[in-house]
Amino acid sequence: MEHKDETAVKSLIDFFGKIISLKDEEKQIINEFFQPRLYRRRQYLLQEGDSCRHLNFVVRGCLRMYNTDEKGNIHIIQFAAENNWIADLGSLYNHTLSSFNIEALEDTMVLQIGFQHLTELYTQTPKFNRIFRVLIENAYIILQERLLQSISYSAQERYLSFTATYPHLLNRLPQTQIASYLGITPEFLSKLKTEMLKNS
Repeated sequence: MEHKDETAVKSLIDFFGKIISLKDEEKQIINEFFQPRLYRRRQYLLQEGDSCRHLNFVVRGCLRMYNTDEKGNIHIIQFAAENNWIADLGSLYNHTLSSFNIEALEDTMVLQIGFQHLTELYTQTPKFNRIFRVLIENAYIILQERLLQSISYSAQERYLSFTATYPHLLNRLPQTQIASYLGITPEFLSKLKTEMLKNS
């Protein structure tokens, strides 16, 4: 367990406060239930075949969640940088083995809460039930939009959407990572960017 970083906890309190105002005792519960953890670059928070045990709030750094198919191709499902959440929710809530890996792309500080504490949080303070309902609803909306893009958008449209959604990550992620997220090869992404530059 990492030394409790008050700045890290404050960032989470501020995040929750944008959804609904918190009382001092509720802020203290956050301080008690969420634990900081530092992951070095290329270190795993979760590996395929293990059970997801924590919901993670990113204080600083960047993570990716991905699956590797039978041919060894990597399919990135999600990036999570500052003020984002990441976990295999199916594994966490259903206590099943995960099909995903979650890996740090940079040295990353997260605040973690385990399933039992999460359940206690819902029970003790109904306000958090509302907060996490909003978070799950927003995540579901994003997932629906990503699914729509994967089946109906061109590669260029998907890339433009990525640049609009993750402008803060464009210079932090290797092109191979972005290409994997978009479902195209790095070579095709490079060609696409060159063509877009010519036409701009």
